[in-house]
Amino acid sequence: MATFDVVVADPEEGRSYQVEVEGQDANRFIGREIGDEVDGGAVGLTDGYTLEITGGSDAAGRPMREDVPGTGLADRLLTGGTGYTPSRDGERKRVSVRGREVADVTAQLNVKIVEYGEESVEDLLGEGGEEESE
Repeated sequence: MATFDVVVADPEEGRSYQVEVEGQDANRFIGREIGDEVDGGAVGLTDGYTLEITGGSDAAGRPMREDVPGTGLADRLLTGGTGYTPSRDGERKRVSVRGREVADVTAQLNVKIVEYGEESVEDLLGEGGEEESE
């Protein structure tokens, strides 16, 4: 059975909340891809909330990349972006990354709120919010 740590970003407040999701709620994410929208009930938000999947990683810390299809591992020669930050111009590196589709091997998902409901996010997800650095 799938279990994810879901990091919910609240762009309006500039905070993020970490929620552990398992069982039926975790199955709502299986098969979805980066950019897909999911009902907020999957992480404990009430009606009216919609979440967009923005990324994630597996247990080894390999990031999901939007330009890699499927769920498997792929070795990509990267010049920057998710999974690699070059230290000088023109630098490239071969990096192992995951595909854009959420699977059982996904350990952490990053989502952001795109539609808000009536209740406040802090009341629903608790005091676990952390300030995002800019």
